[in-house]
Amino acid sequence: MPDVRLVNVTKKFGNVVAVDNISLHIRDREYFSLLGPSGCGKTTLLRLIAGLIKPDSGEIYIGDKLVNDAPPEDRDIGFVFQTFALFPHMNVWENVIYGPRIKGYDMTRANRIGHEVLEMVRLHERLDAYPNELSGGMMQRLAVARALAAGAKILLLDEPLGQLDAKVRNELRYEIRRMAKDLELTAIHVTHDQAEAMAMSDRIAVMRKGKILQVGTPQELYTNPKNLFVANFIGGSNFLEGYIIEAKGEAAVIELRGGLRFKAINRGMNVGDRVVLAIKPETLTMQRHGRSGEANLFNGIIKRVTFEGTTIRYEVELENQDTVLVVTPSLTCEWFTTGEKVIVSFRPENAHVFPYPEAGLRAEISVE
Repeated sequence: MPDVRLVNVTKKFGNVVAVDNISLHIRDREYFSLLGPSGCGKTTLLRLIAGLIKPDSGEIYIGDKLVNDAPPEDRDIGFVFQTFALFPHMNVWENVIYGPRIKGYDMTRANRIGHEVLEMVRLHERLDAYPNELSGGMMQRLAVARALAAGAKILLLDEPLGQLDAKVRNELRYEIRRMAKDLELTAIHVTHDQAEAMAMSDRIAVMRKGKILQVGTPQELYTNPKNLFVANFIGGSNFLEGYIIEAKGEAAVIELRGGLRFKAINRGMNVGDRVVLAIKPETLTMQRHGRSGEANLFNGIIKRVTFEGTTIRYEVELENQDTVLVVTPSLTCEWFTTGEKVIVSFRPENAHVFPYPEAGLRAEISVE
């Protein structure tokens, strides 16, 4: 199956730059996600790959073929929309074999393909049902089946789970990935849901305002964000502002307001630099007793407790009035209560240090 390459691709709508000089390589048989907030350009990028719109500049390759001017039907793609886009007057069987028939396959071949894909998506027992007789999950599986039956080598999915309830969405995300992997397809999946992208993808491109900010595996994006937006958008982070007061080799000491000091890994920062620490809530720990006054060990008071099933969220006000979020497993960790005094700590390697942004922290992490 083919890979997909974009070289310096730009697309504008009037004065709005929807896709801004993007270069990207999606590998053969990879399940790849375009992730970002609404309006970041991810759907426009998918439509460019599909051939539904043309780039203003740059080149798009499918395999070794330049496809800038190729119509969608010549790109060997299957497009799965958020709205399902099924033919309401056709039953399951007719929806699935529509593609093979349009391509001129003989009835024997069309029927064989139809039966194979319907077995794969577990809808073979609903051949005579019409779309309005199916559940949301069934309709989405039918939409995938129709794309596969048309002989797609590349599967493009635009928010395919957005209209489904949470339970069905969680189940279907694994089914779609399984089908793509079983058929060795190249899949490109657009979503604003970071949990969905993390669960389904081999790699993810995080987008914002028409640009790609970082590409990596789910683990890389979560554990090693390259900028503040990715640190916030992937899994969320606590952000603490301060100044570098010591920098020796790979070690740095950062002072927050109120004189609180943090030890962190130095990534090219100098003494006097204003910085932001990004710390994942899951990497903070709490205890009732400890030695306060040491670096990375602070007094705090629990202001709010939220039970979320498998996890508990604690909002903790530190002694300098900064607030941090601490997330712990509900079944294996000790529980704390609102108003309780605690000691909060973290390991230096779990704090990512970034230069303070010129536009300000709030603007830098905003999803708008």
